[in-house]
Amino acid sequence: MRCLTVTSTLLVAAVCAGCQASDPDASPMVTPTLTLSRQSVPLGTPIEMTYKFVVAKDAKFTSNYHVMVHFGDQQDEQLMYTDDHDPPIPTSTWKPGQTIEYTRTFFAPTYPYIGNATVEIGLYTAGEKLRVPMAATDTGHRSYKVATLQLQPQTEGVQTIYKDGFHAVEGATANGVGWHWTKKDATLVVTRNPKQDCVFYLDVDNPSELVTAPQTVSVSLGSSVLDQFSVNPTKAAVLRRIPIAASAWGAGDNIELKIAVDKTFVPSAVSQSAGDSRELGIRVLHAAVVPK
Repeated sequence: MRCLTVTSTLLVAAVCAGCQASDPDASPMVTPTLTLSRQSVPLGTPIEMTYKFVVAKDAKFTSNYHVMVHFGDQQDEQLMYTDDHDPPIPTSTWKPGQTIEYTRTFFAPTYPYIGNATVEIGLYTAGEKLRVPMAATDTGHRSYKVATLQLQPQTEGVQTIYKDGFHAVEGATANGVGWHWTKKDATLVVTRNPKQDCVFYLDVDNPSELVTAPQTVSVSLGSSVLDQFSVNPTKAAVLRRIPIAASAWGAGDNIELKIAVDKTFVPSAVSQSAGDSRELGIRVLHAAVVPK
């Protein structure tokens, strides 16, 4: 994925940050590995990605670096999407010989590409032109190939439909990233009964400053409450992994998962400057049912 071809000038700058005619040789400061929870991922569904960095015995980190994570198709080496992030332990505190390991959940966007994809990582900071040298396969300019996966059509996964109680999608991009606000009660329909043990991934938040108290969210299947949790407005998103036993699905074809919020708000009723007259509950960033 050498300085991948992209349409945005800014994205090119991000992908090729510090690209020069050649990067100088340097001793690796860290050995990275990436372990994926599964190799085949239907678009729109999550994958657990476990990052492991082993710091070299003679390495000394003095800056806080971001972790660059780029997903590229293997046909024409184009960058599809990214998952850049900060490691949970700042790199300025990494010690020689230390191992840093953590897991992140990544939802594969509904990007128009099916097939094998490459995952490359790097460590960068805005104050330095060169990325950190690593002991891994360098594809150019200290971008290191650490994994491959197969992206499958959405139809290969469990199909869900946002039905009653959801407002129209907002913030959608070419990568399929967007969200739905709920009303007080919302229904997500599983269109084909999986009839097996599954995990329901529900990623939600409430970014509004117009709500000052925590909201209680309940998730139900039929008459059974599967999960109940709190959402604190303006705080980080809440990702729930809700187990659903095969027996809970019943015998029907279309199964309804209910999401209920105890407190809703109408922005225009709370603030005169708000022009939104909708009843809002929480934002659903991702919702996906994944077989175990």
